[in-house]
Amino acid sequence: MTEWSQTWTWLDGEWIDGNPPIIGPRTHAAWLGSSVFDGARAFEGVTPDLDLHCARVNRSAEALGLKPTMAAEAIMEIALEGVARFAPDTALYIRPMYWAEEGGFMAVAADPETTRFCLCLYETPMPGPAGTSVMVSRFRRPSLETMPTNAKAGCLYPNNARALMEARGRGFDNALVLDMLGNVAELATSNIFLVKDGKVATPAANGSFLAGITRSRVIDLLGRDGFEVHQTALTVADFMNADEIFTTGNYAKVGPVTRIEDRDVQAGPVAGRARELYWDWAHG
Repeated sequence: MTEWSQTWTWLDGEWIDGNPPIIGPRTHAAWLGSSVFDGARAFEGVTPDLDLHCARVNRSAEALGLKPTMAAEAIMEIALEGVARFAPDTALYIRPMYWAEEGGFMAVAADPETTRFCLCLYETPMPGPAGTSVMVSRFRRPSLETMPTNAKAGCLYPNNARALMEARGRGFDNALVLDMLGNVAELATSNIFLVKDGKVATPAANGSFLAGITRSRVIDLLGRDGFEVHQTALTVADFMNADEIFTTGNYAKVGPVTRIEDRDVQAGPVAGRARELYWDWAHG
């Protein structure tokens, strides 16, 4: 049996210790993937952008054909109640989830009236700002015409996992994933930025990837700090020639990339400043 870190799950108005069995073999989400989630963080006594994560899980549910049963404000209240169950300053992952219990039309579509909700919090350390190595994956991000890319849906993540395992097989930490047009979309687990001649750029949100909450926050913070931040189409060559590369995402927030394919990249001052700005804002 898996030894889970300390975990609390809110389900049907009750807090349950550990990892409760809540999905059965006939549950629609178990065999047809009708689930969405979001991920927020608690660390060092703060829960940055928790309200935005709670709102986004409801939008994801609607995009996947589910029916949100909780107001974003109620989700946030439950999340903060859950944080209080842990020791102060414990680093936590906060994961609200929706899924369909039953099938609807022809059993393939989810029945939105059977949507269920839970919120799971569990202890997981915040990674430090150590450098990450990345390679270019052969797998691509889908478009909205082929997958529900406008939702943070569980069914999207096997593709991310393929890219991650490809990277691991080649000795890298993560994978740079392109969209169907051959432009860089993101890493398998986070958004990505580059710095060239002091200017910051990140792939434009074109519907092929989740333009994250932390990404938006960092764009805003860097802009206020005087940096030019461009959201535009970027190629692998742009990243190979970059002065700096860094990532943003909920799990680790902001961190440098120090190798792309066979090229070493410095953990530079702009990435460091982005991380500093984020931490200062989160604790402000």
